[in-house]
Amino acid sequence: MKRLEGRSGIITGGGSGIGRASAQRYAAEGASVMIVGRKRETLEETARIVTEEGGACIWHVADAGDEAAVQAAIDRCVAEFGGLDFFFANAGNTDSVTPFLEQTTKQWEEMFRDNVITAFVACKLAGGYMAEHGGGSIILNSSTGSLRARGGTEAYGAAKAGVNHLTMTAACAFAGRNVRVNAILPGLTETGLTKPMFDWARQHGKEDKLGRLTPMQRPGHVTDMAAVAAFLASDDAAYVDGQLIAVDGGISATHPAGKFVY
Repeated sequence: MKRLEGRSGIITGGGSGIGRASAQRYAAEGASVMIVGRKRETLEETARIVTEEGGACIWHVADAGDEAAVQAAIDRCVAEFGGLDFFFANAGNTDSVTPFLEQTTKQWEEMFRDNVITAFVACKLAGGYMAEHGGGSIILNSSTGSLRARGGTEAYGAAKAGVNHLTMTAACAFAGRNVRVNAILPGLTETGLTKPMFDWARQHGKEDKLGRLTPMQRPGHVTDMAAVAAFLASDDAAYVDGQLIAVDGGISATHPAGKFVY
């Protein structure tokens, strides 16, 4: 069953990781997908993969935190695909593990721009279009690092906590206009951002410890995240709004002793 047949939308950060896997899943579900990001080469590769799998996918270079650039992407999506039914604000960033007392305001500003501002721009622009054209679904990408300390750096966790609150407030802001806003909160998942951690674990014979403290006893896969993102864009989630959905193997349901084995 293709739950997204005849629909179209945008995925930011679509050049790799969760964004690429989501483009593949959305297209497989029947959607026409525009992937947005800063790097043309990775976007082209994602689009090639999706089209070779039989899906409809175009790419567009834009900074997800730039209102004018995102508006241009939305305008193009509407012009080429005929509408905007979903927007997966997947773009985000993390930073290096810097001791708290050595962190700078610049690091924090960058974290909030790359994670909170990009999500706000998506809600404002995509939500504004959807509110005037029958509704739609906005999916934000947060993190289980927003729920507990030591799930990521302090700046990253605080920024993603901001995404969580934006999810709920944006859902309320669009009350009565059929625009749903939800967030997925991935647990430890191998992407371009976390690859160094996974590589280190493999090199030191510790790969089996990754995700060990989750009830599922494994780290997440990008396809796990893509599946939930596709669900939230579909009518199967028609009454799901303002929710923070942890896709983390159950780690957020536990109180593991000591530092997470990430």
